[in-house]
Amino acid sequence: MRQDFQTIAGWIRPGSQVLDLGCGNGELLRSLHEQRGVRGYGVEIAPERVLGCIRNGVNVIQRDLEGGLAEFAADSFDYVVLSQTLQAVRGTEAILREMLRIGREGIVTFPNFGYWKNRWQVLRGHMPVSADIPYQWYDTPNVHLCTMEDFETLCARLGIHILEQVVMTGGRRVRWLPNLAGSLAVYRFERVPR
Repeated sequence: MRQDFQTIAGWIRPGSQVLDLGCGNGELLRSLHEQRGVRGYGVEIAPERVLGCIRNGVNVIQRDLEGGLAEFAADSFDYVVLSQTLQAVRGTEAILREMLRIGREGIVTFPNFGYWKNRWQVLRGHMPVSADIPYQWYDTPNVHLCTMEDFETLCARLGIHILEQVVMTGGRRVRWLPNLAGSLAVYRFERVPR
């Protein structure tokens, strides 16, 4: 199981409705159903991953996130998850807004470009390649890499209230200098309360 899945599972109340955007083969939703009794859907574009969802018993809708999520009514889910997909979408602001339109809370995970090993590779003249950023610059699906500070600044600008943050490296939680020492960031957020 991916290192961010346990953190996500710990934030989701049992019996909740969950929408997983860019759900891959449905492993997270399957796990949440088994552990927390959640009900929900996955959204995935890749045909082979959609088949993986079906094999995992996950309800899945095949579509491109960039086309929007208009088919989902406002507040139709308790949580909308975007795990390790944020960096691969072009319309970052739009997807974050849509997550909070259709869900009461959002959860995102992304590779932290501010991680010291990534910075070191850039200083040595190369784009980073790691377990969390496993592609070469010429074949990457990533279009928007960011640091934790970048994400938090965007959230403030969009009126998004961050509820919790967990930063990890190698499956272990990082508490000291997280933007420098953490390779993977996990955030739980909501619209700014009125």
